[in-house]
Amino acid sequence: MSAPPKSGGAPITDRRQLIAWFESGCKPREQWRIGTEHEKFAFQLKDLRRLPYEGPSGVRALLSGMTRFGWTPVEESGNPIALTREDGCNITLEPGGQFELSGRPLTTIHQTCQEVHEHLDQVKEVGQELGIGMIGLGFDPKWRRDEVPWMPKGRYRIMRDYMPKRGKLGLDMMLRTCTVQTNLDFASEFDMTAKFRVSLALQPIATALWANSPFVEGKPSGYLSYRSHVWTDTDPDRCGTLPFVFEPGFGFERYADYMLDVPMYFVYRGGRYIDASGQSFREFLKGRLPALPGELPTVNDWSDHVTTAFPEVRLKKYMEMRGADGGPWRRLCALPALWVGLLYDQAALDQASALVKDWTDEDRAYLLREVPRQGLKTPFKKAGGAGTMRELALSVLEIARAGLRRRAKPMLCPDESCFLDTLFEIADSGETPAERLLARYRETWAGSVDPVFKEYAY
Repeated sequence: MSAPPKSGGAPITDRRQLIAWFESGCKPREQWRIGTEHEKFAFQLKDLRRLPYEGPSGVRALLSGMTRFGWTPVEESGNPIALTREDGCNITLEPGGQFELSGRPLTTIHQTCQEVHEHLDQVKEVGQELGIGMIGLGFDPKWRRDEVPWMPKGRYRIMRDYMPKRGKLGLDMMLRTCTVQTNLDFASEFDMTAKFRVSLALQPIATALWANSPFVEGKPSGYLSYRSHVWTDTDPDRCGTLPFVFEPGFGFERYADYMLDVPMYFVYRGGRYIDASGQSFREFLKGRLPALPGELPTVNDWSDHVTTAFPEVRLKKYMEMRGADGGPWRRLCALPALWVGLLYDQAALDQASALVKDWTDEDRAYLLREVPRQGLKTPFKKAGGAGTMRELALSVLEIARAGLRRRAKPMLCPDESCFLDTLFEIADSGETPAERLLARYRETWAGSVDPVFKEYAY
């Protein structure tokens, strides 16, 4: 989630402006960049509990401690709720205090890894002083929903009230999940469409390879990525696989129409969030929004509204890949490597497009449903003829590796394909990170999840 939005902006007087907002993201290839965001659970070392906002080992103290590294606080109603830096990096808070780095747009994955490493070093330094640890998992392994403190952000109060009206697990999504995502550019509407279709179809590959959330409230949940399962019962109006993306004629206009039909959460005016939950942006365009009768929306309102949809791939002025559980440092670097290899090399994009072109809506819905449970062992009739997601993952990784080698970006290693090594190891073994956690739980941890906070912390 982002820091507080800005009020104002140009008024919207024509639906065409909404489409143009997406179109303005088109960039020539030489300007394409790589953005990586990752969330992590912060916990108190003394008792493993999630951080309260206040207190000597709280989120406010953590944010304050980070300012020594050149971060500037962003406040809402007098409370620091984010940090920003001149180079474009941001640190934001998810509803349950999940600590998120939103990295700056970079040119190589080598730079991404340096950025992640620097951030984790900073967090660890401050955390050790305050008695705070950090861990990368897809779902909180121990604490109940009612044991997680809420952060003091206005948009979260509105979402907290609205979520239970649309699904059973929306509050769990807000409070108990963590992800890593990659943000990538497109050159044109045609390029965006090709990338959207490939990445949306292949998100289950990321879900399987990054599956890292098998526990709920101290016990195995029956899922390898419980985080991914949570999204299937959060809000049908704003989540899922978006079948219309694969229909003829898909482009910026069709996505804008989708966003017009996603119910609103809020509007931001004068430094405060106004509850518009369930109301229609289409009516807003006519000046008939009940929350702001007579007012027309601004471009900033549209920009805010676009952030309130949560499909597996989200379109803004760039594209967000959203299918992976949070995890350790190597897998944080591996996610941009996977998607850059597939989407930033034309030959790789063409190969991946051919791989998924005959998948049906039923195929994609099946994978969304089954991969969180079965991971790489999910049977799939179109998995390269071999029958499971493991074989499909290996095929996709080979395409990505070739794409990264053709990019030929040396630095920390001869090219960026080295960042896929951890994924090849997972796919070769056929065992997800979650299955390894479950084995530790059964064989070493004596049926307790507490050791995960020590053995898997950053």
